Amino acid sequence: MSTPLETSRLYFRELQPSDDEAMFELDANPNVHRYLGNKPVTTIDESRAMIQNIRQQYIDNGIGRMAAILKETNEFIGWVGLKLQSNVNGRDQYYDIGYRLLEKHWAKGYATEANFFFRDYAFNHLNIKVLNATALTANKASCHILEKTGLIFTETFDYNGEECRWFEMLNPNLNNK
Repeated sequence: MSTPLETSRLYFRELQPSDDEAMFELDANPNVHRYLGNKPVTTIDESRAMIQNIRQQYIDNGIGRMAAILKETNEFIGWVGLKLQSNVNGRDQYYDIGYRLLEKHWAKGYATEANFFFRDYAFNHLNIKVLNATALTANKASCHILEKTGLIFTETFDYNGEECRWFEMLNPNLNNK
């Protein structure tokens, strides 16, 4: 990725094996997993496996979630970005935009800031035709962030027994007929 991956307050980089402790702090928090199936990780090895899986996505797909780093402190605050997703809501493959932040960094605008950046990156640099996202209907904050970013709620679907919302945005730079 040749374009600088940064916003005014954040920069983004590939997740590294050395992010394991921060990832464990993120994914061991039950509040973070409230709308993610309520299954926080219980060992750092689970976080290490997740990092390895994401790093493999960089190789296989050329994209994957990125570490979000607060410029002011150089602190890891979570992950953000794009992912080639499969087999959700009847879709074989689609590009998903998403984020997961440490709880102490919620409600500061970082998720919205990162989503705007990666939305634009997807459309302007990767020429992705359609960008999608999902969020449980009960997760009103995430639904709001996705809509604020420009994604449009198009339908609900069942995801492991819970109502989930499907969001979509067409690349405004392409003829999407």
